[in-house]
Amino acid sequence: MNDLNEYHRRSIRLRGYDYAQEGAYFVTICTHLREEIFGEVVNGAVRLNEFGEIVHEEWLRTAIVRPYVELDAFVVMPNHFHAILLIVGKPAIKNNENAPVNVGATRRVAPTETTRPNGPKSGSLGAILGQFKSMATKHINRLRDTPGATLWQRNYYEHILRHEPELNAYRNYIQANPTQWEFDRDNLPLDERFV
Repeated sequence: MNDLNEYHRRSIRLRGYDYAQEGAYFVTICTHLREEIFGEVVNGAVRLNEFGEIVHEEWLRTAIVRPYVELDAFVVMPNHFHAILLIVGKPAIKNNENAPVNVGATRRVAPTETTRPNGPKSGSLGAILGQFKSMATKHINRLRDTPGATLWQRNYYEHILRHEPELNAYRNYIQANPTQWEFDRDNLPLDERFV
């Protein structure tokens, strides 16, 4: 018999924290195997290629399609993405899909369960980032003619920003990230990382 815990991943999220609540979040998302596919850094500046531009544009769309989200500082690097986003409200509620439906004058139909039993809560940081990653992946895979290919590493790193000095420190980190590219051990070729 298979041990179900064998396939259970340990959560890296803050236990008991509601990631759909209003607040500021710093996030980092890395490409699969840290593959450098979004462009290059030249003289401390990022030069995005067409795939990096897709990530950039898709991130900007995040706030357009989700009016409860505001974008702050962000940078698309060759093999990862840093951003600060603010959840400033709740997603608009569509028609109550689980409400009973009137059929004729006297009969009511029981609601059909339409919610997913698993996955991130609607409007949460996880849902927002999952949708962003999914849309960027679809666009890039269409261009590369690689349907179903993995673009991102599983999950993402997040940090809850609790006060203004912390927010400013992360803004500075994001802004300086391209200038630190050549010093980042994770950006060395694989054979040089462990020397």
